[in-house]
Amino acid sequence: MPDTALLPVAADHRPQDRPWWKGATIYQIYPRSFADSNDDGIGDLPGITRHLDYVASLGVDAVWLSPFFTSPMKDFGYDVANYRDVDPIFGTLADFDALIARAHALGLKIIIDQVYSHTSDEHPWFVESRSSRTNPKANWYVWADAKPDGSPPSNWQSVFGGPAWTWDARRRQYYLHNFLKEQPQLHVHDADVQDEIVDTAKFWLDRGVDGFRLDAINFTMHDPALTDNPPASDNSLKTRPFDYQAHVHNQSHPDIPEFLERLRRLIDGYGDRFTVAEVGGADSDREMKLFTRGNTRLNSAYGFDFLYASALDPKTVADAILLWPADADLGWPSWAFENHDAPRAVSRWVDGGHHPEVRDAFARMKMLLLVCLRGNIFLYYGEELGLTQVEVPFDLLQDPEAIANWPLTLSRDGARTPMPWIADARNAGFSNATPWLPVGGDHAALAVDRQEGDPDSLLQFTRRLLALRKASPALAIGDLTLVEVSSSMLAFERHADGETMLCVFNMGADPTEWRPAQPERWRVRDVVNAIDTHHAGGWTLGAYAALVAERIA
Repeated sequence: MPDTALLPVAADHRPQDRPWWKGATIYQIYPRSFADSNDDGIGDLPGITRHLDYVASLGVDAVWLSPFFTSPMKDFGYDVANYRDVDPIFGTLADFDALIARAHALGLKIIIDQVYSHTSDEHPWFVESRSSRTNPKANWYVWADAKPDGSPPSNWQSVFGGPAWTWDARRRQYYLHNFLKEQPQLHVHDADVQDEIVDTAKFWLDRGVDGFRLDAINFTMHDPALTDNPPASDNSLKTRPFDYQAHVHNQSHPDIPEFLERLRRLIDGYGDRFTVAEVGGADSDREMKLFTRGNTRLNSAYGFDFLYASALDPKTVADAILLWPADADLGWPSWAFENHDAPRAVSRWVDGGHHPEVRDAFARMKMLLLVCLRGNIFLYYGEELGLTQVEVPFDLLQDPEAIANWPLTLSRDGARTPMPWIADARNAGFSNATPWLPVGGDHAALAVDRQEGDPDSLLQFTRRLLALRKASPALAIGDLTLVEVSSSMLAFERHADGETMLCVFNMGADPTEWRPAQPERWRVRDVVNAIDTHHAGGWTLGAYAALVAERIA
């Protein structure tokens, strides 16, 4: 890193009229795996609270907590049995209130998951609904009679494998589940169900949460006619029955935006709150824009442009960012390279046979790229440490998707392993008990305490980049103009408030010389593995090198 290349980072000067969430960095915590305070092998809310000082020290604006609600944990919290309480393995409502208070004292916002498309089959609503066809909650879930031959009402398939319908002898009907059979589909078309959802959102807003991440929101409503889905027309690898269909009737109903507008009206009554939708599937681009259009729906949405991408290359990045041009009516994007549903990016995008120095350079380039994207950015716990994907043996798998689809699994367990805090401690400081998933074999060497003591670590580099982003209007909220997209080189400019930043990435394994227009007009602000930033009027970048420069004239 050239000694003269870096300029000091200024303090945050976000305009007072800009929402806190616009351009924000949000840190996702998977509660089971962050920190275990009571040595039962499972992370919990008090464990998170004890480490919020560390999270705040990163320079992030908010924390997104994956589900911590009462649940039988068939899908590890995404099967909710009580929307308004904390599961005992994670603590109590008092523990949540303490977490909120500490976060706010540190200047952190708290965003929580809301799962409105389905509940657990152990939720009292479903227990009542399945008891008869005439009970008060009989219509709260999606029930349908069998076809004359006894087969399911439609050909819909579940995400986790097999038909999306399960027979229930109590009602002598099938119920719909787009995921596990233990996750029955809520009938969100029903006015009473919508009332209950809105009241649930109000419950958490009243407790002080700063926003919601809405899980699988495009699954919230279905075609009431139960029309069969057509076959998928693409030739992609299909590992599940779900992959063989075009999902035009079991999800993405046109009434979803109206429901989101109702939810937004409630949320707007609480001031500067934030809503972001998770949207996956073949039609995700259209749906993300539909769900965030104007100022009456959600604030933002993120899809799976990068989460399931097999490679990080200039075209993949350019294609994604071009989908979200600066348009006041289009909505504001959010981006994530990692989360709890996708393998760790550094393992997904860099061959495991590469030398650790190569993986480190790639991790730094990837982090700088994320920081430079237009939109909100999500960091997944441990991403700032460069955590690799863990190969969890079959006998230790917990994820029902992984078990059902072995060996062609999404490998979600390998991205949900414990956070390494102390290199030389038992289980890397996560817990004194056997963790629910194994600690990664190479994760102790990447532990927080090791990287805290190393000024050149990825952790310290991440802090510097997040400070740069926060101090730069161009990087935080600016427009984006592509400058170059080639087989290995990506360059774009960000512009806002009279500031222009040039972001350059060599996304290949070979050194590359790239010449900007009038290089003397740029001053480098931060850099990854740049061999010579001013050689013969050009810039030479090593393998997986990157830099960001400020226009000075």
